[in-house]
Amino acid sequence: MRIANRIIGRDAPPFVIAEMSGNHNQSLARALEIVEAAAKTGAHALKIQTYTPETMTLDLDEREFHISDPKSLWTGTSLYKLYGKAYTPWDWHRPIFDRARELGIIAFSTPFDDTAVDFLESLDVPCYKIASFENTDLPLIRRVAATGRPLIISTGMATAAELDETVRAAREAGCSDLVLLKCTSTYPATAANTNILTIPHFKDLFGCEVGLSDHTMGVGVSVASVALGATVIEKHFTLSRADGGVDSSFSMEPAEMAQLVVETERAWQAMGQVSYGPTDAEMKSLQFRRSLYVVKDLKAGEVLTVDNLRAIRPGLGLPTKYISVFMGKKVARDVKRGTALDWDICG
Repeated sequence: MRIANRIIGRDAPPFVIAEMSGNHNQSLARALEIVEAAAKTGAHALKIQTYTPETMTLDLDEREFHISDPKSLWTGTSLYKLYGKAYTPWDWHRPIFDRARELGIIAFSTPFDDTAVDFLESLDVPCYKIASFENTDLPLIRRVAATGRPLIISTGMATAAELDETVRAAREAGCSDLVLLKCTSTYPATAANTNILTIPHFKDLFGCEVGLSDHTMGVGVSVASVALGATVIEKHFTLSRADGGVDSSFSMEPAEMAQLVVETERAWQAMGQVSYGPTDAEMKSLQFRRSLYVVKDLKAGEVLTVDNLRAIRPGLGLPTKYISVFMGKKVARDVKRGTALDWDICG
C-alpha cells in the first residue's frame, strides 16, 4: 500500500511517524518548529490530532470528568481542561500541513468525530489515524473508512473480538488500505507491558500491514518490532522534554527521533531473507578459514604427522576435516614449509 508518495510494506523501510499531539504548548510558532525539527530527523510523517474540548467531553470538573488517578500524568484536572490545553486549533491545521509539504514530510491527523473528518477532508489529507480510545467507535471508523483513504488504527486495550469488529467495519465501509498498530495505552508504557509478539499475530489474523504505536522510552522496542514485521512506527515527538507539555514526558527529542529513523531502517535492512553460504560480500573472507598446511620442510618419502601437518589460517589448503586421511602417509615429493595441502601431495 501507499500513503502519499511512500510505500508501506516489507519492501520499504519502516514508515516513521512523529506524533506532535499537544506538544505545541498552545503556540503555532512552536508547532511549526516541531514540523521543521521532525523533517530534519528524517521522520517520514508528522501527525496531529483534530478535536475540540466540546467534541471530546463535557465541561464538568467532578465525578468521572475529573482526573483523580494519582498515577496519571494529568491528575488533578478535568478532562475538558486537559483537552483544552492539548488540542490543536483547527485554524492551525493548514499552516502546519503546508509547512510539512514544503519540507517533504507527510502530514495527517487523528479525527475524533464526524466534524473533524469533514474538516480534514477539506484539507485533502493523505490518510487517517484512529486513536486507541476510539478503536471501538464503529460509527467513526465507518465514516473515516468511507473516505477511501488509507487508515491506521491503534489497537490499545482492544480484544481480538473487538478488533475483528473494527476491521470488518472498516473494510465493509470501503477501506482497502489498513494498518493496525500494536499499542499499550499507558503513558509512558514499559517494555515488559508491550507484547510485540502480537504484531505478527495481527498480520496472520487480519491480513493487513502492521506496526507499533510506541509509548516506551528509547528506541529498543521499536527496533525489535521491525524484526517482527512492523512496517509503521509511531512515536510522540517534542523539541525538548524539559519544555513541558501534556505529552512531553514520554515524547522523543529530535536526536532520539533521528536515531529511531536510522536504527529501524537498519533493522529492516538486516532482515533480508533466509540465506546460507557466503554472501558476495563474504567471498573474500573465505581465505581466513583454517585449512591444512605443511608446517615443516619435508623430503620425499617422509611421513605426515601432527608435528608437520596442522590446521592453520589461511584457507587455501584442503578443509581441516580431511586431516585424519593424511596422517601417517608419505609425501610423494619434497615439500616446503607453508605449502597448502592438496590431494596430490602424497602421490
